[in-house]
Amino acid sequence: MNLDIIVFFIYLLSMLGIGLYFTKKASASADHYLLGNRKIGAPVTAISMQSSSMSGFMFMGGPAQAFQEGWHALWYAIGDAGGSIVNLSVLGKRMRRMSQLLGALSPVEYLEKRFESTAVRVYGAAVAIIFLFAYAFAQFIAAGKALETMSGFSYELALVIGIGVIVVYTVAGGYLAVAFSGFVQGVIMLIGVSIIGVMVLPQVGGLSGLNEQLAAIDPTYLSIWGKDLIYYGQWGVILGAVLIYAIGYMGLPHVSVKHMSMEGADTTKNAILWSAGFNQLFTFTPYILGLSAIIIMPNISDPEMVIPEMVYMLFPGIAAAILLSAIMAAIMSTCDALLMQAGTTLSRDVYSRFINKKASHKQQLLVSRLCILIGGVIGIVVAVYEPPSVFALVVFAFGVLGNTFMIPYIASVYSKNANKIGVLSAMVGGSVTNIAWELFTLQNATGIHPFLAGLLISLIAMLIGNKFGTPPSDPILDAFDLAKQNKRIPKKLEKGIFEDLAPEARNISYFLETKEVQRKTVGKQPKSNEMQQESSLDKSRRRTVGDPKIRLNLEG
Repeated sequence: MNLDIIVFFIYLLSMLGIGLYFTKKASASADHYLLGNRKIGAPVTAISMQSSSMSGFMFMGGPAQAFQEGWHALWYAIGDAGGSIVNLSVLGKRMRRMSQLLGALSPVEYLEKRFESTAVRVYGAAVAIIFLFAYAFAQFIAAGKALETMSGFSYELALVIGIGVIVVYTVAGGYLAVAFSGFVQGVIMLIGVSIIGVMVLPQVGGLSGLNEQLAAIDPTYLSIWGKDLIYYGQWGVILGAVLIYAIGYMGLPHVSVKHMSMEGADTTKNAILWSAGFNQLFTFTPYILGLSAIIIMPNISDPEMVIPEMVYMLFPGIAAAILLSAIMAAIMSTCDALLMQAGTTLSRDVYSRFINKKASHKQQLLVSRLCILIGGVIGIVVAVYEPPSVFALVVFAFGVLGNTFMIPYIASVYSKNANKIGVLSAMVGGSVTNIAWELFTLQNATGIHPFLAGLLISLIAMLIGNKFGTPPSDPILDAFDLAKQNKRIPKKLEKGIFEDLAPEARNISYFLETKEVQRKTVGKQPKSNEMQQESSLDKSRRRTVGDPKIRLNLEG
């Protein structure tokens, strides 16, 4: 066995060890397994959020795009560089508080409770399951290609070994394993890509030399409109390319769940600093490497293999194997987060919500683990047949998820009067528009990026739909007010707030769960009983309205 393979196996075993280490703690409760008991600190939140967001795309899809389109590809990097700042700043603190107030353990469950709509949960779960798995399968393909290059194994064998390890540690350690392995993998990604960049840039004469050589080959490589000016004058395409990663992360369930798992609302501020620093150091380098490949390896057959081939060309065997671990880190950190979230959606939003509402703690954990395991096995089978390229599949799934959930998540914490009709309209309008734009290649006809088109329709649908729905209930309005508090809260008090609010969260959840039953009962009762039912509902509302003492604490 050569040294490359030994390094590769040491890395995989290290990730497996992290997952197994958290097995016992993850089994303590559904909250521990699905959200790490909401005790994840700022560094792990920030770095794991970035590593799970960026995926194998940053080492394979991004460089390939730069290789094919020139500097135009950097529009995606520009959006990516600021994406985490926007994401944490807009959603972080409020979504953390709101999700705990509602007692929600998954991003889709959060939407159902916030907007008091079963339909929101059904549609959200369907879209999340389909496109989270599609996104995950793209990562599986990337993993198979990277491992094939690193190990010399066949694509199929490499796929089974690499993905098998990911599935095992995700099933065992749950969210804690995903978060802490994501942190380690993010650090490896940053170190790896920095070393590769430092070695490659002098080979092309630095940025100035790179541009001079690109201009000599084809001046349009330097254009903001892409090689051969393919997107000339299409500002809608450029704006969409920037926005998809600048704001699109807010719509990804496997990224938004990081807000819900933070140790406290004040964790957000430090997480922004950590993620902003990481992004500025990391984001641009893979694209620059893709541009450099036009000079130093112009005849490469598969542009998605630019960085692996580059590493083997410039570094000796064992050093190359260590650096290529960074690629595996990027892929694995996204694979496990996607599998975890897809499994959570299946178990929490489908099984526990609609199939077995009285599922015990052990049953919920077992179903979560089985969903992740089955999803992983199906993913391996699908990846063997290699559907469309990694880049195309990632951008498609990313766009649909973003256009389905982004507007609802933002509205959930910033629009007090947003209602279920508005949110459902936004989800359907955004997702269907994005899918139609991709399937019928409407970008070519309109000059508008699919993500931008979906975003506009989603926003318009939200505004129109809001005019037809009923206003949120009193408990939801109370929770909204509690979550939006902007005053600085002392640390000791902050830690105590959420524990104190646990009874309130249970009360609100109880209200939401019983409301549907009450509504059905009202429908069956004769009109003479309506007054009595209304009185019962009022009592329930009074019981769930926030404790004055807690509100006093929040106001400092």
